[in-house]
Amino acid sequence: MAGAISSLIADTESPLVQTGYVVVYAPQRKRKRFPEACVSIHATEAAARAAARPEQGYHAAVASGPSRSSEGFRLFYLVRWLD
Repeated sequence: MAGAISSLIADTESPLVQTGYVVVYAPQRKRKRFPEACVSIHATEAAARAAARPEQGYHAAVASGPSRSSEGFRLFYLVRWLD
């Protein structure tokens, strides 16, 4: 699934959109894309899970990005939640 998302997202600043482990600030987990300012990248799944604080709105996830949106924002696209 992550490969399919990567093939749909174009970003002129980076040669390839990466999929990886992140922590997303999302008080309500209804959205599928998040601005770069709401996302912190982690090297491993364990690191992302350790940094998550669900009670405060910080959730571990797998996401693709960043990619430039049509509005000029750099976005991450949710692949799946880890918690």
